[in-house]
Formats: sequence, structure tokens, C-alpha cells
Amino acid sequence: MVRISCHKTFFCYICTPVILGKVNREYKIKIIMAIKITDECINCGACEPECPNNAIYDAGAAWRFSDGTGLKGLIDFGDGNTLNAEETQAALSDDIYYIVPDKCTECVGFHDEPQCAAVCPVDCCVDDEDVRETKEELLAKKEWLHLNE
Repeated sequence: MVRISCHKTFFCYICTPVILGKVNREYKIKIIMAIKITDECINCGACEPECPNNAIYDAGAAWRFSDGTGLKGLIDFGDGNTLNAEETQAALSDDIYYIVPDKCTECVGFHDEPQCAAVCPVDCCVDDEDVRETKEELLAKKEWLHLNE
């Protein structure tokens, strides 16, 4: 079991991904990140293999926390919620490629820039000006995702 403890006085989304509600063993994540794929996406797939955290998925494709990370077995989010890292989660988009926010580190700790944005032929992997994560928060997320590797 991976136990997460938060570095703040409350559970933040970096240390404890926000569980908004369970529905048939699925959950809804709070979308908090600075990179997003816009609806201009042409579904070419150039971005997917470039992600070091396996945070990018094809339209309609299910995902798992364990995909491309060191997360295995039961994840304890520290707020009374647990989730099996190998459990399949519902797709976040049925129309275009999508980024799982809890797995995206904007390539911090891996590359100098987000690789999805660097390879996108139509520039649809863009910054979300309304959301900012610090380098320290992104590095903490990277460490969490690759803790057991």
C-alpha cells in the first residue's frame, strides 16, 4: 500500500488527488493542471508516446494510475479514500486525446519543456492560464508517481 502524507495543513491535490465521489468503483478527479489539450486536437497521437508519466490517453480509452508509473496495489489518499492503482478508470474524453491531471507533471524532472506541446503539429497542447502548479509541486507529484520504481 502506498500511503501519501500531505506537506500542507490540508490535503492538497499534489499529495492527495481530490476524490469528489465514487460511482461504480470510478471516481471523478478535480482537473487542476497547467497543460490542457484543446478541442482543436486532430487525434494524430503524436503526444501520447512522448509523455514520461503515461498521462495522455486516446479518446475513449480507459486509464490506470499504474500505467507508466511506479504506483502499484492499493493507494491510500490519506483522507479515508483508497483506490487500486491497477483499477481501470473511465476515459476523461470520448472525442479527443486527454491528459489525466493527477499524472501530468508537465515533464518537470524529465525534460525542459512539456513534450506533448513540443511535438503537437496543431499546437493544441497549451498552457491553461487559469491554473498554475509550482515547480516544487510538479516535482513532488513526479516523486509520488515514481515512488516504487
